[in-house]
Amino acid sequence: MHTSFDGEGYGWKGQVPIPFTYEGLKFDEGVRADLIVENKVIVAVKCVERLNNAHKKQLLTYLRLADRRLGYTCSIPARHS
Repeated sequence: MHTSFDGEGYGWKGQVPIPFTYEGLKFDEGVRADLIVENKVIVAVKCVERLNNAHKKQLLTYLRLADRRLGYTCSIPARHS
C-alpha cells in the first residue's frame, strides 16, 4: 500500500507511535498507527473478512489520541490456501 503512496508523491510514515496520558501515566508508545499520510490522515490496515464496529472505534481512538480529524480503515482479506 505504501508503494502506491510513494508513486503518487505522498509523504507517509508507517507504524507511527501515538503517545497518550492516562490517569497521570504517560505512555510514549501506547498504540501505533499503521500509516499516517501527509501528517494528516491515519490509515488503519486490517486483515479481516469484514470490518466491524471495533475497527471503527479503534480508528476513532487513534484519531482522538493523535489529534487528527481524518482517518480511513481498510481491509485486506487473508488468502486462503
